[in-house]
Amino acid sequence: MTRILARLWSSDRAASAAEFALVLPLLILFLLGIIDTGRFMYEYNQAEKATQMGARFAVSTDVVAPGLASYSFSVDGGVPQGNAVPVANFTSATCTNASCSCVATTGNFCSSVGYNAAAFANVANRMAFMYPPIRPANVSVEYRNIGLGFAGDPNGPDVAPLVTVRLTNMNFQPLTMMLLKRTVSMPEFAASLTLEDGAGTQAN
Repeated sequence: MTRILARLWSSDRAASAAEFALVLPLLILFLLGIIDTGRFMYEYNQAEKATQMGARFAVSTDVVAPGLASYSFSVDGGVPQGNAVPVANFTSATCTNASCSCVATTGNFCSSVGYNAAAFANVANRMAFMYPPIRPANVSVEYRNIGLGFAGDPNGPDVAPLVTVRLTNMNFQPLTMMLLKRTVSMPEFAASLTLEDGAGTQAN
């Protein structure tokens, strides 16, 4: 019996199988890590392109803050016709899937800024078409006065703001964390263009 046990103890048969069993979990994690890296870069690129498309839609279709397209800073805001609209009269307007908030230190523009839910949905839906995980709550559209345009412009909005579309609170689900039900937060995405005519449709 002792001789048999000694022979078994000194035997190296199936040693490679035991070593492989020890290395296999690390190998699987390594392979899944490579796959997750590729998936993350793919989804990152999708989210970035969706944000850029959202900005393009935001400047070429109806304004989410409709007051920008209809308000006259010369007639209603007291800014001399032909002058650039001061930042004090309109600093910025930020629109989410619920409403628009406005920043101005003088004048009454903010009371006329309004909210066009259909225009916001147009932007958010187009972004989701390119990257399906996007929800309206992840999207915001900001209009910021950078000094372009002039009060009393008869051909379009008095202000040609810088339009920035932001995509926030997006998460990535790695395969290596699926069992733990943990996700990785993606960074904020943003794309900016200047407003065009403030009116249009998806077919334009």
